[in-house]
Amino acid sequence: MELNSIVEALLFASQEPLGVPQMCTAVKETAKDILQAATESGEAGEGAPVPDWVAPLAEVTEETIRASLDALIARYEQEKHSFTIVERANGWRICARGEYAEWCRALYPGKKVQRLSQPALETLAIIAYRQPITKAGIEAVRGVSVDTMVQQLVDRGLVKIEGRADLPGRPLLYGTTEAFLDHFGVKSLDDMPNAQELRRVKLPTAEEGQAQNTESPAEQLALAPVASEEAPAAAEETPAGE
Repeated sequence: MELNSIVEALLFASQEPLGVPQMCTAVKETAKDILQAATESGEAGEGAPVPDWVAPLAEVTEETIRASLDALIARYEQEKHSFTIVERANGWRICARGEYAEWCRALYPGKKVQRLSQPALETLAIIAYRQPITKAGIEAVRGVSVDTMVQQLVDRGLVKIEGRADLPGRPLLYGTTEAFLDHFGVKSLDDMPNAQELRRVKLPTAEEGQAQNTESPAEQLALAPVASEEAPAAAEETPAGE
């Protein structure tokens, strides 16, 4: 039994994404348990010998696990499997490829693909690139009230309340969630397009918002429309075993 096969089995058996440290611990601890059980059986004069490939697994590293993940992805690609392994913010998972999304969606007839509107995308982009940010800060960029848009994003689990700003009235601060990363298929906020550059774009403040033209910054920060996380509309949204 090879390490690649063990990693594949762990991913297949898990209903949630698995981190590399989790997989590494599972492999090492299991190997140690097998070796210990074999030693105790040997001392008692019973039990079969342990296969040679088990002992090295007791010393496996996270780098080795990552190498196994890369090898599995390459094999799936070479053999043209209908699934692959993808990394998300909270770990790795086995998912169906994007070209099979329509077929997989048939398993969820009650869930329709819901796309974010352009105003919602603009609001979400401002939050994503400049979080934590208050509603007043968002409105200074968009030039319109964002109460409805922010509430919709919160209801869909893409945005959350991060706390309160140290400003008069203690307004709420908003930031993105892990569901946001999964929704757009990125591992972290740094993986967003032009993340570092757009974070440095000078935006109007709440006090300046009414006196400035805010169309350009909003367009600069806009995200591309994508399918909702509520249906398996892309490869990464159709995990095996669900």
